[in-house]
Amino acid sequence: MLTKTWARDPTTARADLDRFRRELGTDHIDVCLMHCLTEGDWTERYRGVMDVLSEAKEKGIIRAHGCSCHSIEALRAAAKSPWVEVDLVRINPVGAYMDAAPDIVVSVIREMRAVGKGIIGMKILGQGELRHRQDEALNFALGLNLLDAFTIGAESQSEQEDLIRRIAAS
Repeated sequence: MLTKTWARDPTTARADLDRFRRELGTDHIDVCLMHCLTEGDWTERYRGVMDVLSEAKEKGIIRAHGCSCHSIEALRAAAKSPWVEVDLVRINPVGAYMDAAPDIVVSVIREMRAVGKGIIGMKILGQGELRHRQDEALNFALGLNLLDAFTIGAESQSEQEDLIRRIAAS
């Protein structure tokens, strides 16, 4: 299981971990990410949350920690931080709802890959802007050979099934 926390202070982070486990009916979570980081100095600013997640990993409450970034500055900080084990990165061929142009984001993803971070792509269809260009977007994401996984939202079961067929055919 993967989940994200909006916590920006240690108390909220601890409460979120307890609530997540209770709601999910489990005693551990595979991956917990700090969600929607935008600040270039987030690794200093939110050190308390990072410490809570590190402690949770030591105790077996989570297995890995990381972040989802929503600015190029935050993404670059994540690439440089040894604390980040998994990063949820916005990536698609046209730069829709991304942190920077695709070539810039890809270069940061390459830095992450070089140091062994897990990389999960998001916004593969650009928050719907590439809804009618699915093959282009999927081929781009898969062709990078940099993503360990990716997430795509769908508005219907038939749309989701179509995406699964397209992915399998890629």
